[in-house]
Amino acid sequence: MKQTILVTGASSGIGLFIANKLHENGHNVIGTSRNPLKYQSRVQFKLLGLDITDNNSIKSFVKDLFSQTNTIDVVINNAGFMLTGLVEETSIELGRQQFETNFWGTVNLTNELLPYLRKQKQGKIITTGSFLGLIGHPSVAYYSASKHALEGYFKSLRFELNQFNIKVSVIEPLFTKSNLGSNGIVGEGKVEDYDKFRQNIDAFYSKELAKAPEPTEVLKAVMSIIKEPNPKFSYPVGKGTSLILTLQRFAYNAFEGVVLKGINAVK
Repeated sequence: MKQTILVTGASSGIGLFIANKLHENGHNVIGTSRNPLKYQSRVQFKLLGLDITDNNSIKSFVKDLFSQTNTIDVVINNAGFMLTGLVEETSIELGRQQFETNFWGTVNLTNELLPYLRKQKQGKIITTGSFLGLIGHPSVAYYSASKHALEGYFKSLRFELNQFNIKVSVIEPLFTKSNLGSNGIVGEGKVEDYDKFRQNIDAFYSKELAKAPEPTEVLKAVMSIIKEPNPKFSYPVGKGTSLILTLQRFAYNAFEGVVLKGINAVK
C-alpha cells in the first residue's frame, strides 16, 4: 500500500539510501535537507528545506509540509551528526551542539508534528537511533549520550501516543556505511596522557567503518515497521548485537574486556 513518508536528513547517507528505496517501492516520499535546491536535481523524491536546530525553520517546514499533503503516514527521524573525541578533549560547547541537533532538533520536530498525527488518529514515528544509544563506547560520549536521551524520550512518548494509534519505534544500527564520519565533528583538544589510547581508538573506528555493510539491514527494519500493524519499539541492527547487549547487561566486566581487547588489537 502506498504511503506518504517523511524522511529527515534525506540528502545524504542513510537518509538518502532509505528515501531512495522507499521511493522505488512506490511510496510518496518527502525528504528534508538544509539545502534542498543543491540536492533536488540528484534525487527523484521531493525535498523540502529544514534546519532542525532552528525552531523557526521547524515551524515553517511543518506548515509548508501540510500545505502540500493532508496526511503523513510515517515520520522517519534521521537528521543528525556525530561528535567524536575523548571527553577531556571535547568542549562542553561542542557537546551542546551535539544535543541541539541529535536530541532537541529531533524532539522539537516530533513535537511540532504531533497535533497533526493526533488529528489523523494514526501514523508511525521511526527514529534512526544508534547502537551507541544502548551501550557506551570510548570517544563518542556526547554522541552516545544524545542517542541514549532519544531512547528515553521515545520510550515514554510511545505510551502517550498509543491511544491515538500512533506507533513509535527506534532503529539502533551498529557500524553501517554512512556519512557520519565524513560529516562529523572531532573534539579540538589534545591531552598527552591519552595519545596512545586515542591512536588505538581512531584506528579501531577506521577499521570498523571501512568494513561496515551498506545500510540494507536498516532499510529492512524500516520496511518491517512500516508493514507491521503493531511494531516493536527497539530494532537493534548489526552482527552480534544480541550478544553485546547481553554482555553489557549481565556480564559487564566481560563486555568491558571485549571492547578494550578490540581497540587494543588494532595495529
